[in-house]
Amino acid sequence: MTSLTLVRRIAARPSIVFDALTTADGIASWWGPDDLPVMMAEIDARVGGAYRVRFRTLDGEEHEACGECLEVTRPVRVVMSWRWACGGDPEEFGRVSRIEIELRPIESGTELTLTHADLRNVASQKSHEWGWTGSLAKLVRYLTDVPSAHAQPTSTLSEAQLLATGARGGRVT
Repeated sequence: MTSLTLVRRIAARPSIVFDALTTADGIASWWGPDDLPVMMAEIDARVGGAYRVRFRTLDGEEHEACGECLEVTRPVRVVMSWRWACGGDPEEFGRVSRIEIELRPIESGTELTLTHADLRNVASQKSHEWGWTGSLAKLVRYLTDVPSAHAQPTSTLSEAQLLATGARGGRVT
């Protein structure tokens, strides 16, 4: 088994980022690697609650991921099972893997760490890394479109700091 870890800095409070991870409207704004709208998003963000997200990629293929919320700790952590209901990585079809998302407050907003674990092999890891990289780029853009609505409520941050979003490269394990 293999995993991947991606880290992003987002100019929004952890509670705002958490809402984007745990509400249907939030998920619909960023899930999927390409700049296409999500076709359907459902989530019951409580331990034992289910989620389902359907999206299309630029090649015209439809993909649907689903699973169960295993841990929901507002506003710092979300853990979910993950499986492809349709489309997705053929290596992973029918298998269950695990997504862990940690949110940590930082001066400019939130540091998000996403780990996708229990992937079958390196090919699947690379495929999921591409997908999550695109999705997280959309999440960063979504949450920084209106910085004043999402920024840390402190007068010590400059406008440049509020607008700054950094991305550290993915760590693959």
